[in-house]
Amino acid sequence: MARTSMRMSAEERRESVIRAAMIEFARGGYRGTSTEAIARRVGVSQPYLFRLFPGKQAIFTAAAERCIEETWRVFDEASEGLTGEAAAEAMSEAYMGLVEDREQLMMQMQLYVSVFASRVAGEDEIGEAARQSWERLFERVRERIGGDVNGTTEFFAYGMLINTLVALGFPREHRIWDGFDKHGEQGDGVE
Repeated sequence: MARTSMRMSAEERRESVIRAAMIEFARGGYRGTSTEAIARRVGVSQPYLFRLFPGKQAIFTAAAERCIEETWRVFDEASEGLTGEAAAEAMSEAYMGLVEDREQLMMQMQLYVSVFASRVAGEDEIGEAARQSWERLFERVRERIGGDVNGTTEFFAYGMLINTLVALGFPREHRIWDGFDKHGEQGDGVE
């Protein structure tokens, strides 16, 4: 009788590292997170971590890309079979659920801060990968809502406002949310 191995493949370990990195980077940012903390969370040694990824920057890039891909996955599932305003509404509603996951929101915010800090420091490798992933997300949403660049820009602008309001801790009952309808889309502010 053959014994089944409980060992994880390199790809499974890589996946574990990305998930752990998202948590650690969400909490500490790029500069404040050590590869030792990521390795500890996964349960591997640092040298093994560097067999899976060439360095901290590659780990962060993989975590950032995963964060953006997870956003698309949520949008895609919510708006499957829909187009135009119906798709935008479904994605907006789904996004409100996504940002309830504090680590997902924190990773997203850390991504923006890290890209900005890297640019300021003259190290833009992280930024280039992040911009490519974000542009793919933008294009996917644009296509789903019917190809309108202005509508897509507005969709993302409200998403960033939602990020800010949630990050600042404004409860949904606060008057500052009055301009949004129940789906997170901007309303006319009239009840």
